[in-house]
Amino acid sequence: MTLHVWSSAHYVIPLPDGHRFPIAKYALLRDALVSAGIVRAEAVHDPARATPEQLVRVHTDDYVRAIMDGTLEPTAVRRLGFPWSSALVERSLRAVGGTLAAAHHALGHGVAMNLAGGTHHAFADRGEGFCVFNDVAVAIADLRASGSARRVAVIDLDVHQGNGTHAIFANDADTYTFSMHGRRNYPFTKVPGTLDVELDDGTADAAYLALLADALPRVLHDARPDVVFYLAGADPHEGDALGRLALTHAGLRRRDAMVLEACREVGLPVVITIAGGYGRSIHDTVAVHVGTAEVARTFL
Repeated sequence: MTLHVWSSAHYVIPLPDGHRFPIAKYALLRDALVSAGIVRAEAVHDPARATPEQLVRVHTDDYVRAIMDGTLEPTAVRRLGFPWSSALVERSLRAVGGTLAAAHHALGHGVAMNLAGGTHHAFADRGEGFCVFNDVAVAIADLRASGSARRVAVIDLDVHQGNGTHAIFANDADTYTFSMHGRRNYPFTKVPGTLDVELDDGTADAAYLALLADALPRVLHDARPDVVFYLAGADPHEGDALGRLALTHAGLRRRDAMVLEACREVGLPVVITIAGGYGRSIHDTVAVHVGTAEVARTFL
């Protein structure tokens, strides 16, 4: 079977010189997957825009309107980390659309992947940390609105805690939020999820994978989900400028395989988003994301 992916890579945003967000990684990732034969060119899809109606199931009307109209307050723009532009709006809508499409595809085919998304620092009423809209939360709400799924597990293995996702689902008994993240890393004020595993600086493969192996059965048993959203962040990699952990490429591939194996054992579809990655070399970040897709393909 073929791994289907959604790429918003050609929706680029203007950023000032020296900006730390690695916008170039998305096109590099798309091209690497096709050139390596991991994904067929015809299985790389251009995502549709998420609609305002889909967004406001999660986000406040005022926040969605301010993003669409470019009327964010200066403090909100600084917190977001991106200058506002019409290109930012377009890219943000397409990135959410990729997770929406991947979610519906995964329900019928087992695994699907958005080559963007994982914007877990977006709250209902604001964006933070390079996250405009919370794509996973919007996709969960869309699956519920269509009657496609009710109970959901979010497995967030980005190095930064998904504070926005945790806040959005804080009182939602049907959404289980699991995060393994750096204890001393951003966000510095954490929002409790259903299960948080905090990692010390320098955590490497063996300790990380042991903690994950211990947590995954508990997560899936207690969540009893219809579908799993997996945020496969590249930033736990040892070469990440913001990660502060020490996982190798091999360790991260094993991480991905452990998540997908655990889900396959109980027959769960998995929606993958790539989340963060800020490698000192952008090619390290891309290689981690390529590894995730290569592992995912073996589970179809």
